[in-house]
Amino acid sequence: MENPVVVAVATVVIIAASAFFVAVEFALMAAKRHRLEDAAAESRSARAALRSSSELTVLLAGSQLGITVCVLALGAITKPAVHHWLTPLFADWGAAYWMADVAGFVLALIVVTFLHLVVGEMAPKSWAIAHPERSATLLAIPMRGFMWLTRPLLRALNNAANWCLHRVGVDAVNEVASGQDPGALRQLVEHSANVGALDASYSRQLSGALELETLTLGDLVRATPPTAVPVGARVADVQEASRRTGHLRILVGEADHAVGVVHVRDTLEEPVGTAVDGLTRPLLRLPADTKVYAALARMRETSNQLAVVTDPADPSRVRGLVTVADLLRRLFPLREQSA
Repeated sequence: MENPVVVAVATVVIIAASAFFVAVEFALMAAKRHRLEDAAAESRSARAALRSSSELTVLLAGSQLGITVCVLALGAITKPAVHHWLTPLFADWGAAYWMADVAGFVLALIVVTFLHLVVGEMAPKSWAIAHPERSATLLAIPMRGFMWLTRPLLRALNNAANWCLHRVGVDAVNEVASGQDPGALRQLVEHSANVGALDASYSRQLSGALELETLTLGDLVRATPPTAVPVGARVADVQEASRRTGHLRILVGEADHAVGVVHVRDTLEEPVGTAVDGLTRPLLRLPADTKVYAALARMRETSNQLAVVTDPADPSRVRGLVTVADLLRRLFPLREQSA
């Protein structure tokens, strides 16, 4: 192809196509899914972008296929044409033909690489990262059309890539995870506190909240033995145990094999000689390896302020108690200090 106009037009089209595929790839990687979901109610393009984000591996296969085709097209059309134009120019300057041919080849390679790298990749990549939701929405419909035309090939390429991943023990995913994991958020909180962007008190509270995702009840169980009264105890025994220890919830039975719990407030209007059997409430028993966030949800569902932490190997054996107050003190350590 020696016609300069045809080559120039073809080069512009190829580089524009490469820029399109690069922008699609980086836009969907950087776009926040919740923002696309918000826009999907009013925008067809946003709905198309949302569908693409749900089959990300197929979209990436389409982007890579498009970029690869564009690179091959530049190598087949633009580079030989530029090489063909430059070689006679160097020869006219007095260079030997082989030297002019080498110089033309190298310069043509540099020109084509520069155009593709800067105009066809780096510029659209920066634009897509700077405006991820806008670029993803703008480019979604034409990309969906390309994926529809090439879907059988894209699925074959995607399945081949997934097979390679499975061979090395990696599970492929079809969409980008939304949000940040607790480890990344914890690192962000620590960094913000270190550079002075976040007050130390708020930093401790946020770190405590993030720890709830990994903490278990065994990490928070009280070191002191729980307060208990024997089975058949009277109201006077419960009130005496509460005055002695300051605890409001008293276990009924042996401390490590309790059968229920009684709140001292339920005994205030009862005669001191009344047996507490009728005032005893069932215990919420949770294994020591229960995650704190799961324990909080269970305590809220059952309206319990106290949970008995049991040995995972022996559910009948009590290791200690955890109350909602214990969890709040871990979450808000400053309140405990100022109390």
